[in-house]
Amino acid sequence: MSRHMRGVALVLVLWLIVLLTAMVGAFALTARVEHGQQGVQRGAARGQMVARAGLEYALWRLRGAPATRWRPDGRAYAWAFDGVPVQVRIVDEGGKVDLNSAPPALLAGLVRALGAEPARAQAVAAAIVDWRDADSLQAPGGAEDADYAAAGLPYGAKDAPFESLGELRLVRGVDAELYRQLLPNVTIHGQRAQPLAAFAPAPVLSALGMDPAAWLAARQAPPGAPVTQVDPAATATGTGTYSIESRARLGEGREVVLRAVVRAGSAGARDSAYTVLQWEEGAAVQ
Repeated sequence: MSRHMRGVALVLVLWLIVLLTAMVGAFALTARVEHGQQGVQRGAARGQMVARAGLEYALWRLRGAPATRWRPDGRAYAWAFDGVPVQVRIVDEGGKVDLNSAPPALLAGLVRALGAEPARAQAVAAAIVDWRDADSLQAPGGAEDADYAAAGLPYGAKDAPFESLGELRLVRGVDAELYRQLLPNVTIHGQRAQPLAAFAPAPVLSALGMDPAAWLAARQAPPGAPVTQVDPAATATGTGTYSIESRARLGEGREVVLRAVVRAGSAGARDSAYTVLQWEEGAAVQ
């Protein structure tokens, strides 16, 4: 074989080595990425199960002895399951402003408590009433079909009760920021004209004309602390419908969050501990 042919063969061999090395490297990288993804998926699945356990445990603690019973007023409770820390918050839906039942004055008071000017608060409250009522008569400052058309919106007032909190974003005058502020304070499951102050968030207490400071101070008690007379949620009777947020902390800044609205007891299955009204899970936060 000539020197030229040996040179060509050597170059081909070197290129083959480079190609094989690249293929092995790519395979190793792919395997490493897939292994990492599987680890994340396993962690997320475990976190979802732990968060679900937090919800189940919260419902059990709500039925506990009065001295150690968890209170559905938004205070944070710490727990752990299978070595994973869990933070749980429970709010009785009766402590929120019901979009279908609250009077206009209470709706306006809530919007004012969130920082809106009185004129805007009155307009938003009237628009909410016009959205939920069955007639096409416009409340003072409210919004019916013609007002939505004038605003360039491709829909009008629903003229029927709210079926989800998401509808609130469609109401004229409710922008993204106000919607975000309203969500933790409103419900469609309270079925009460007046919220229960013992379980109400601070803006709702303000809308009721109460000073939130004294009520919120009682909610700073650590989990399992003895019931005291200054804790209004200790003896108040709730509605049995709760919004529960369960956060499983997986480490490295990651969390899996479960948010649900449940009604204690079953609407059908005899052995069910609760009925699900709303369910959102799997939100992994870095």
